[in-house]
Amino acid sequence: MRKAVVTLGLAALAFAMFASLAFATTTISIYPFSSYWGQPVMLSSPATFYVNITNSQVYGNPTLDPHVLLVMTETCYNNLTGNVVVNWTENGTPNSTTITTWKMETFPSAIVPPYSSGEFYTVITLQEQLMTREPIYWAFQDFLGSMNITGTKIPFTITLPSTNPRMSVYVLGKTVCSLTFDNKSPPNQPGLVVPESATIMATVMSLVALISCAATRRKR
Repeated sequence: MRKAVVTLGLAALAFAMFASLAFATTTISIYPFSSYWGQPVMLSSPATFYVNITNSQVYGNPTLDPHVLLVMTETCYNNLTGNVVVNWTENGTPNSTTITTWKMETFPSAIVPPYSSGEFYTVITLQEQLMTREPIYWAFQDFLGSMNITGTKIPFTITLPSTNPRMSVYVLGKTVCSLTFDNKSPPNQPGLVVPESATIMATVMSLVALISCAATRRKR
């Protein structure tokens, strides 16, 4: 009986460990994307993107209160000739938001934005995305009006008036009942690979079988 309890306990622990990775994943996707981090980097302007929820039956569908996070190099910022503008269409009506406030970050482990949760972005991660070691400038702004992010792709266009453009585009939002921005587009922390849910369950079942087998052998 004791061995059975231990087996179930270890299986539960294994499930919790892998489930924590599953629910920490990022299910917001932006297209088109680059091959470096799998995330858009603007090197010219304007650029049109599409945002939606992937694995929409698993997590984050719908994602509420969408915000766009824009991160640029210091060189890009110093060569701005105007304001960055984000455009989208809601119910046939064109809408836009103008980005006027930017914050500079240099400390490698600083979290951007500081009020996100889950697999947050750090300055060093964002710098790697932009292939730079310059200070970064970032802006965080609500967009898409009253629309939520779902499995349907929503187009939006960004105009970046800089003579030396280099800016990453991310989208964050809140899952149902969340008070923080707990769903976001990649990248995750460097080196962290979050498996698909089917892979997670297969791994958990394999661990359970292995633990049960070990317990049976000990009993013999």
